[in-house]
Amino acid sequence: MATTLPPVLETKRPRVTEDWLAVYTGLFIFAMAAAIFFGADMLGWAVTTSVWTNVAISLAPTSKAYAAIPGIAALFATYVFLLVIMGVGASALGADVRRFAKGFTAVFFVSYLCWIAGSWARIAATPDKLKNFGIGWSLNLTSEAGFIIALAAGLIVGNFMPRFAGFMKEAIRPELYVKTAIVILGGFLGVTAAEQLGLATSVMFRGLCAIVEAYLIYWALVYYIARKYFKFSREWSVPLASGISICGVSAAIATGAAIRARPVVPIMVSSLVVIFAVVELLFLPFMAQAFLYQEPMVAGAWMGLAVKTDGAAVASGAITESLILAKALAVQGIHYKPGWIMAVTTTVKVFIDVFICIWACLLAWIWSAKIEPRPGEKVQKGQIWQRFPKFILGYLLTFAVILFIGISLPHLVGKAKTAMGQANVFRGIFFVMTFFTIGVVSNFRKLWEEGIGRLALVYVLCLFGFIIWIGLAISWLFFHGVKPPVL
Repeated sequence: MATTLPPVLETKRPRVTEDWLAVYTGLFIFAMAAAIFFGADMLGWAVTTSVWTNVAISLAPTSKAYAAIPGIAALFATYVFLLVIMGVGASALGADVRRFAKGFTAVFFVSYLCWIAGSWARIAATPDKLKNFGIGWSLNLTSEAGFIIALAAGLIVGNFMPRFAGFMKEAIRPELYVKTAIVILGGFLGVTAAEQLGLATSVMFRGLCAIVEAYLIYWALVYYIARKYFKFSREWSVPLASGISICGVSAAIATGAAIRARPVVPIMVSSLVVIFAVVELLFLPFMAQAFLYQEPMVAGAWMGLAVKTDGAAVASGAITESLILAKALAVQGIHYKPGWIMAVTTTVKVFIDVFICIWACLLAWIWSAKIEPRPGEKVQKGQIWQRFPKFILGYLLTFAVILFIGISLPHLVGKAKTAMGQANVFRGIFFVMTFFTIGVVSNFRKLWEEGIGRLALVYVLCLFGFIIWIGLAISWLFFHGVKPPVL
């Protein structure tokens, strides 16, 4: 029988909100990672999980400086580190710290087991990596399959294992986990943007124009279809439009927070994004090879505009580049310099991700001033501030700091990449815990009644009906005739 957890009971008055705690926690991890600029590798011991065929060697420390540490020891060190900082945060929230520690232990290890399972090569390996693993097929899901497995595990626990769910309830805080992850994500995107500063200015400008135009078209159309023809509420339509239009997980959650949607809404949208990104990954690169090998930069931009998760988009860019380079050489005798097609994909994707915070701010104002204003009152700045998702500030700060370093001190880009790679390990952990805990608090029967099936139908209609093709048209408009350097 389905069950829904009761609200977390707080034993004392909180000293901080979850929104601000996410900012503080994310910035703390960011600061520890940034210590590498001063010669201190403070997070290199953190566990990372690679795509694997032998699970015994799937875990390892993220830094080679700690290579002597066994993978399982790195996993437990990561657990202890997170237990301590999240325990301090739980105390600030007024939670029962002892009960939180017990619940967090279960949340962490179940979630991480799901992440390991999702990284199995038969599930996660993309077509360009199959030979490396000595396998002939995989589901091509990338490691983000761990998110889907975690959500499924959470739904099983929440709907069929109420005692276990109750044991973890003090640590079932999906909003805290995902907001912390997004703060850390800012630094990772900052270093990605900094790495692309060597691209031609025209490519950067064209990429920015392309995503602004595409996004404004995408969002409006998806929102209109969801509201007009499928009768979804604004709570569902806004995260759906953002998730399909920008970049799945982060966009759906950030804009969902701006309108104060229930956490389950953007997470369910994000799950659809991950699933359908696999379909795009399977056929879009081959379409690009067949029809766009003479316009390689158009193909790269198309992957960035059409594929809606970072991992799948970058993988699509890599596959597209390898296919087009091979065909251009075989058919035209042109040997393009590697890296440029994928760089366009990454650049477009970074601009899309950065646009998340702009749209979240705009929606926070619209909902305060137009959708849910106080009767008889003009919207005040304080109302917008109360609604504004504070974790976006952390996201902007980490992004700006790393981008500034990349622009003003380009010789430090390598260190920035290493530092943010280590921080990004924790971003992945927080994301997978988010999916698991959302599953735990979700009543599957109620979700079905609210229209999860119709939600998938909207996604299919919008994605294959116009988003992919508008993305192709805009990519052609801005990148037609632009070529990579020739070797």
